[in-house]
Amino acid sequence: MSKTTFTRRGMLKTGAVTGAGLALPTYLSAAGHEGFTNAPTGGTVTLGFNVPQTGPYADEGADELRAYELAVEHLNGEGDGGMMNTFSSKALQGNGILGKKVEYVTGDTQTKSDAARASAKSMIEKDGAVMITGGSSSGVAVAVQALCQEAGIIFMAGLTHSNDTTGKDKRANGFRHFFNSYMSGAALAPVLANAYGTERRAYHLTADYNWGYTTEEAVKSSTEAMGWETVAAVKTPLTQTDFSSYIAPVLQSGADTLVLNHYGGNMVNSLTNAVQFGLRDKQVEGKDFQIIVPLYSRLMAKGAGANVKGIFGSTNWHWSLQDEGSKTFVKSFGTKYGFPPSQAAHTCYVQALLYADAVERAGSFAPCAVVDALEGFEFDGMGNGPTLYRADDHQCFKDVLVVKGKENPTSEFDLLEIVEVTPVDQVTYQPDHPQFAGGALGSCNNGA
Repeated sequence: MSKTTFTRRGMLKTGAVTGAGLALPTYLSAAGHEGFTNAPTGGTVTLGFNVPQTGPYADEGADELRAYELAVEHLNGEGDGGMMNTFSSKALQGNGILGKKVEYVTGDTQTKSDAARASAKSMIEKDGAVMITGGSSSGVAVAVQALCQEAGIIFMAGLTHSNDTTGKDKRANGFRHFFNSYMSGAALAPVLANAYGTERRAYHLTADYNWGYTTEEAVKSSTEAMGWETVAAVKTPLTQTDFSSYIAPVLQSGADTLVLNHYGGNMVNSLTNAVQFGLRDKQVEGKDFQIIVPLYSRLMAKGAGANVKGIFGSTNWHWSLQDEGSKTFVKSFGTKYGFPPSQAAHTCYVQALLYADAVERAGSFAPCAVVDALEGFEFDGMGNGPTLYRADDHQCFKDVLVVKGKENPTSEFDLLEIVEVTPVDQVTYQPDHPQFAGGALGSCNNGA
């Protein structure tokens, strides 16, 4: 396994306050430099990778950093080029971005909104980052996206699944490649109806922040529409590690299905507790008890081990896909790190390339030029089939995968199997859909 290291370049200078209220290094301020925040003036350009290096989503954060480092190598003409070779856009030439060598700095979101904003602010002010990307929490994504909007910086969201990110909290300077809660519900419902019938009583355990809320809403809406009843919906703290006290009431509720609106270490722990309490062996009125995990990842499946066998969920991407883009990325990532990438790694790698490509096509790092290049952009060759970055809300629309835990895995990485590739038409919604109500995209901000 390759060893990876991540460094921070310190560039502390006297600060100048911009109109957005952020103190920028004098020589990096918008004034006199092409009219936008942190306009690159030398032979390099700095990107900010803001991921959870500690906390419940740290596994995803580690894989995101691996993906970003790989993307930087490819952008700078190192390695095999990865998905730059399969990307339908041919603007990237492997000579950096607009001829400038790509450098990067990193921050730790800690899966906390305040910490994520502080690290993003530092990368913008002290390090001159012209773009911020990353994160494995929707609460973090919403907070950092708002900061970047204020600062005049493009935000390329990492792993964020809440409807809010491109719903009520959308921003013109922010873009999301990852799918969302609504899409998970729309993709899962038909599969669940076929597997378990239309008469089920569901009990939800939900992470107590915006991702949990919108995922619960999406799954409840889609399953109730096909006849399921929701028995209870209980919020759980993001910091919870032992879910025994939350699992015990499920046994007395009359529910025959448990929906775990949990992610990362939360899901690993809650599913483990559910199995320890015998839920997988329980029957309710002649029906085998079932557990559902709306948002899956390979890293979660690895953490939960045999407990995931047969459990349905959805995912943005999976390393077993056989399209040329996916195979190319898996080969590049696997050669460098010795194991296949997670969906977190995939979406972050893609976001880095999409940003660089937009800059190349725009011929400028100016945020408003990048926004123009990404809005309505249609592309292929990045592992999810034909994809649209919708102008209305900066949400990517593409096929969604429904997966379940493999009964007979062949390795520690072969834990999920794709049971259906849900076509994009089935998961597409109108921008004013009730689950995305409120908020306005607003105008792009160059920060000048």
